[in-house]
Amino acid sequence: MNRRKFITKTLAVGTAVSISSTTANAGDRKSIKILGISCSPRKGKTTAIAIKAALDAAKKVDSRIEVELIDLGGLEIPGFSGSSKPAGSGKTTDDFDRILPKLREPNVGGWIIGSPVYFRSMSALCKAFLERCAVLRKPRLFLADTVSGALAVGAFRNGGQELVIDQIHNILLCHEMVIVGGKPGAHQGATLWNAYKDDITKDEFGMDTAGKLGIRVAEAALRLASKKT
Repeated sequence: MNRRKFITKTLAVGTAVSISSTTANAGDRKSIKILGISCSPRKGKTTAIAIKAALDAAKKVDSRIEVELIDLGGLEIPGFSGSSKPAGSGKTTDDFDRILPKLREPNVGGWIIGSPVYFRSMSALCKAFLERCAVLRKPRLFLADTVSGALAVGAFRNGGQELVIDQIHNILLCHEMVIVGGKPGAHQGATLWNAYKDDITKDEFGMDTAGKLGIRVAEAALRLASKKT
């Protein structure tokens, strides 16, 4: 092979490798959505604000991260009834069916679920929402390997927030979701204290845990997505 042919062949191979690398990088830049689901009956209040803080932190992790807040406040979502038609069948008359398409979007890689603490337990709305997510178990475990984290807002600093987080985790495990906590200081999840007449932003410690939860969920979702490609 003479020098000219060698250079021509080398350039051709280099160009092919470059195009291949560019294509691979483009594939790696696929967006990943993190859903924040506020399960407080009080629309736009402390739980929703805390969830938004977690989502804002998640979005800053990487340009591929997209976020969306689903505020269940004011919606009619009764719990699951064994005798009722499954959600998504077109037979229901409440608000869960309006939310369901968002839960089924193919680029959703993570959930952050938040609930207020009522008598050291999750809200009835949170329980009802999670029960209705049973439809996502059939005909396959739609949420399997989706990253999830939890957040709780209580009236006292130690008012049962970690109990509520644990309750949420236990249900999500039934979907084979990947449960994560937050960065150091928020290992189990985000715990917030509503001690300032609904201005949850004044709870600096709690807001910090919300941010740490969002970061951890985003990082884990990105890592799992890279292994699937």
